[in-house]
Amino acid sequence: MKKNRLLLILGLLLATVLILGACGTSDEEDTSSDDTSSEDTTEDASEDTEEAIDYKVAMVTDVGGVDDKSFNQSAWEGLGAFGADNGLVEEEGYAYAQSDQDADFLPNLNRLIQQDFNLIFGVGYKLAEALGEVAGQNPDTNFAIIDSVVEGDNVASITFAEQEGSFLVGVAAAMKSESGKVGFIGGEESDLIKRFETGFVAGVASVDPEIEVVREYAASFADAAKGKAIAASMYNDGVDVIYHSSGATGNGVFAQAKDIKNSDPEANVWVIGVDRDQYEEGAINDTNVTLTSMLKRVDVAVNDLATQGLNGEFPSGEILTFGLAEDGVGVATTNEEAYTEDIATAVEEAKQQVLDGTIEVPTTDEELESYLESL
Repeated sequence: MKKNRLLLILGLLLATVLILGACGTSDEEDTSSDDTSSEDTTEDASEDTEEAIDYKVAMVTDVGGVDDKSFNQSAWEGLGAFGADNGLVEEEGYAYAQSDQDADFLPNLNRLIQQDFNLIFGVGYKLAEALGEVAGQNPDTNFAIIDSVVEGDNVASITFAEQEGSFLVGVAAAMKSESGKVGFIGGEESDLIKRFETGFVAGVASVDPEIEVVREYAASFADAAKGKAIAASMYNDGVDVIYHSSGATGNGVFAQAKDIKNSDPEANVWVIGVDRDQYEEGAINDTNVTLTSMLKRVDVAVNDLATQGLNGEFPSGEILTFGLAEDGVGVATTNEEAYTEDIATAVEEAKQQVLDGTIEVPTTDEELESYLESL
């Protein structure tokens, strides 16, 4: 009996030891797990710190607005791409300030400076004076002006060979026109928009000097109603292809072409977009009135310059020009049904002539006159 009782006690003691041993093992594993988790968290935090970018970029729009489906929007898309590529948060790492009128330029620039942005873009030549003023007052901030030249050790000037891209869409317009009459609608008259106009006229004439080019300005980059009215007048007078270089005013050109097409599906009316591929703006039912668009890669220029700034390679005081050779301008081919193979071939041949110097595209009325006389 005593022997059985002794065996029972020994069994209970052994069970207790095993249970305590198991608990000890569990605690040790949990501790080990906690230590590993702590190390992982530290490593993740370290990686996040390494990936964090202490660089902020912003832009001030022209009066057309950031969603003008043209110039400002292209710049914002470039800034957005830069932000996405570098893990920046909108409003904190990259942002824009909307200008509704010219008087907004200075306060918008100053507000972004107060928010400690490292690089600030002025989108459009109209911001040149305001940007030059604030750049001189803030030498520790970098600035970039698009479509103008501003002198300053902390300013980079971005320009484009708009006349080259416009020449190519002029070729496309001449090839597409059935009436022998095409149109050009500009926003506000300036040396910049004159390059669009003269390049387009020269491109049309290179195909057929007899084609008439009707030219008119809306005196605004933000008046869609005015753009629609001018387009209506041109189409009524026999114009069948209109190239616009007018920012948000061009939205009215698309609206008028679509109205005509909606009333008469057989109507031969086309629009050539500008700055970005405006194919979507021409969509109506199962067709599209956008023949092509003159691509002005503002998005690429903004992204490139912001990246240079981030890498400590900001081109201070430099004037950068983006043309055909730099893929800074080009022609959209999205509307495959309208932009036919013969048009594409003619445009490509013209492009090669511009690239090899056989054709020097005019940028002023005087140069245009000389070019036309040479044909």
